Amino acid sequence: MDNVTTVGHAHAHADHEHELPFWQRYVFSQDHKVIGIQYAITALLFLLLGFTLMMIMRWQLAYPSQPIPFIGGLFGDANAPGGIMLPEFYNQLGAMHGTIMVFLGVVPLAVGGFGNFVVPLQIGAPDMAFPRLNMASYWVYFVGGVVMLASFFAPGGAANSGWTSYVPLAVIATQGQTWWLIGMTCLITSSLLGAINFIVTMVQLRAPGLTWMRLPFFVWTQLVTAFLLLLAFPPLEAAAFLQLMDRLVGTSFFLPSGLVVSGQALEVSGGGSALLWQHLFWFLAHPEVYVLILPAMGIVAEIIANNTRKPLWGYRPMVYSVIFLGFMSFIVWAHHMFLTGMGTYISAFFQTTTMIISIPSVIILSALFISLYGGSIRFTTPMLFALGFLPMFGIGGLTGLPLAFAASDIHLHDTLYVIGHFHYVVAPGTIFALFAGIYYWFPKATGRKMNELLGKIHFWGSFIFMNGVFWPMLIQGLAGMNRRMYDGGIQYQHVQDVLQWNSVMSWSAWGLGLFQIFFIINFFRSIRNGEKTNNNPWEATTLEWQAPSPPPHGNFLSPPEVHRGPYEYSVPGAATDFTPQGQRS
Repeated sequence: MDNVTTVGHAHAHADHEHELPFWQRYVFSQDHKVIGIQYAITALLFLLLGFTLMMIMRWQLAYPSQPIPFIGGLFGDANAPGGIMLPEFYNQLGAMHGTIMVFLGVVPLAVGGFGNFVVPLQIGAPDMAFPRLNMASYWVYFVGGVVMLASFFAPGGAANSGWTSYVPLAVIATQGQTWWLIGMTCLITSSLLGAINFIVTMVQLRAPGLTWMRLPFFVWTQLVTAFLLLLAFPPLEAAAFLQLMDRLVGTSFFLPSGLVVSGQALEVSGGGSALLWQHLFWFLAHPEVYVLILPAMGIVAEIIANNTRKPLWGYRPMVYSVIFLGFMSFIVWAHHMFLTGMGTYISAFFQTTTMIISIPSVIILSALFISLYGGSIRFTTPMLFALGFLPMFGIGGLTGLPLAFAASDIHLHDTLYVIGHFHYVVAPGTIFALFAGIYYWFPKATGRKMNELLGKIHFWGSFIFMNGVFWPMLIQGLAGMNRRMYDGGIQYQHVQDVLQWNSVMSWSAWGLGLFQIFFIINFFRSIRNGEKTNNNPWEATTLEWQAPSPPPHGNFLSPPEVHRGPYEYSVPGAATDFTPQGQRS
């Protein structure tokens, strides 16, 4: 009887898919898996673009006043006369690199891509709670990205006020800044729509038996991330509208009185506060760091448990740490603003909260390290990237501690040390985890595995060159080299001894780009010619591996039930070294 039901269920879904025209199945799809893949592919393309901008900037920093080879003539005389980059164009590349990598690349991939594809499968749901809202979320994100990129063609070029869009510079900047603000409001709106959908889905659509403490750790990280998006993004969206009004209709929410630009008094009503923008921006931007890192932690946890063949050590403390981390992320934002003169009492408060927020991060990282002990480790490509995440995120976290104290931050603020710290968290940290997730769940999405040899070449090349790019930033920053230096800092006497690192970082960046070609080849080759797999090639325990590969519309051939925890590996007395969540005792 069960077989008849299962077969009928499968046929019904197949018929449903067959009935839909192409544009509804693959373009304006309401299926969470298709939307997740749309998010992932779009985000990967944006990451490639943002990375390309960085490689162009690295030429300017290593070889200032020298023509950009091969492509320098493409930028036109307004940006690079004779192929030599102008400072204004460098500022555009810097602002757009940061914006693209964070808001158009990492966040959409971590939340929109992995969240959409994996979460409903892991909780046993047929789809997201609001499929149309899900579709709308992707297309609003896509429109926001297009508007952002179109700003390069605006009069005066793209936004050039940094990814933070600090006022008053942002208000008097070129027209591209207006486009940047419009694009940002679209991206924030997309995130809000997605956050509501994720929360409702995880609360309401869990499979029978899937209690809160049976949820995979990845689902917990996505749930906390969704709350961060829901609560932290609205202040910045409001601030973006206010900055738009300052630019377009003559208000002065962020413009103080007495501004002088190029020797001319700026005619504004005045009375605004530039610090207000900073507070509103960082109230989002520090929770945003955890929007980047929490899904990465979830991915790494899934892969470590699977490849050590043992349960995660300290599952409950990890869950409680994630929740506490999400709460604390809202009361640490002003550690980015120690040099604004906030006063000793407020400064002491934010120093204290910043030290406290490091505790749950240490707990999670320690639990992941301890989970490796005594495991029968399989060094697959996903596992290599997950293992690479651990020390890289550790370096990123530890280098952040000196920035938590106002006394040391006075020296380090606005130096390349800050850039090195942040990039260790986001690049070899978060992006390594995202690569791990792509290699891990690729068989579920396509029914084929990616090539292990190409994957390992991709990992080792990326691991070496990532450190070549970002470790020297810490050295230069400790020497006092400021960030945002168009010429790499050659005019400053006190950093002459560390200027040679500019070439090391630039050549490392280009080497890093070279090794991404292995990933691109592997990705597209494996879609058609990769090794075919069964539904559970990694012999994993969580619910998504109970569904067919690739999953049909509705995900499961029969409604799943959960009978155990998420990581029952190597259970004494069990017939195999893994016991799926859907398996009865």
